Amino acid sequence: MIYLDNAATTPMTESVITAINNYMMSSFGNPSSIHSYGRKAHKLLREARQTIADLLGVASRDLIFTAGGTESDNAAIKGYALAHQKQGRHLITTSIEHHAVLHTMAYLEEQFGFDITYLEPQKGTISVQQVEEALRPDTILVSMMAANNETGDLLPIYEVGRLLKNHQAVFHVDAVQIIGKAKINLADSGIDMLSASAHKFHGPKGVGFLYSHHLIWDPLLHGGDQEEKRRSGTENMIGIIGMAQALQDAYRQMEQNWEKVTALNSLLLDQLAGLPYYVNGSDKRLPHVLNLGFKGLVNGTILTQLDLAGIAISTGSACTAGTVDPSHVLAALYGPDSNRLRESIRISFSDLNTTKEVQILAHELKKIVKG
Repeated sequence: MIYLDNAATTPMTESVITAINNYMMSSFGNPSSIHSYGRKAHKLLREARQTIADLLGVASRDLIFTAGGTESDNAAIKGYALAHQKQGRHLITTSIEHHAVLHTMAYLEEQFGFDITYLEPQKGTISVQQVEEALRPDTILVSMMAANNETGDLLPIYEVGRLLKNHQAVFHVDAVQIIGKAKINLADSGIDMLSASAHKFHGPKGVGFLYSHHLIWDPLLHGGDQEEKRRSGTENMIGIIGMAQALQDAYRQMEQNWEKVTALNSLLLDQLAGLPYYVNGSDKRLPHVLNLGFKGLVNGTILTQLDLAGIAISTGSACTAGTVDPSHVLAALYGPDSNRLRESIRISFSDLNTTKEVQILAHELKKIVKG
């Protein structure tokens, strides 16, 4: 099997599995317990939090461990909006966000009467000028992804961060697709909250974190006093240990991994030269995600035939898999009636993929396209 759906999830690496196994063999205490078992677990929790904080260049107290990107997005957006609605009830996001953001915004709009501005792509991307024009005195939050999960498009998060430094609105960034692949410079970035999920960078599923710098927000979960009363519930120690190891590995190998994935991306396009394909998205993209369309070919057919050949890709976000809804990202970019919504596939690489695998993929795609 050749796995090329890394934007959906990535396999855990040997070092991550080893770290998790070592933890499970040596510790099982609840980090909230005050006896020696609990103190040992709490020490490991503190060390994992500090490891991640050091990699991101932030204070450890600004990291809240969650169940993943969806919870982090929900906590940031709902939590802040509901806690600060007296300052304003206007929120800004984009129409190409992950559904964890879009559905949260819709919930606030429908249940609490918030006014949401959804920025539409112009010339294939979202600009800082669009954010500036949408800002109002009652805007309290702007939420924008760093990299799109379907096209890999990079959004202008640093420019927006600088813009908002002179406005009351806080800035939330969904960084799920970029953390572990490129460094996010949080120092003096204007980013107030940031969401991440471990399974996108070779960590385990069901764990992530939310960076929140000196902000007050209503917690989603109520119960114990874990995470300094910001996220109740016993911490997922197995997941957190694995996540810290995975992010450590990602940062250690980041430059060489970026170069490798860039080369794999270019190789595939070179191998497909002469075929009637097009690339979706803007010119500024993560090399890890390649959204391609083949004129006249239905994407479901391509996916099925590649799967039969032992190659795993996707037609879009894993969180909408199994539905018949077309990609909302491609609909925003090209219109709801565009053939691209029915023709496009998503190929997503990781540092574990090889040149040979890309060559096999290209060979199979040529067979499918040529019939």
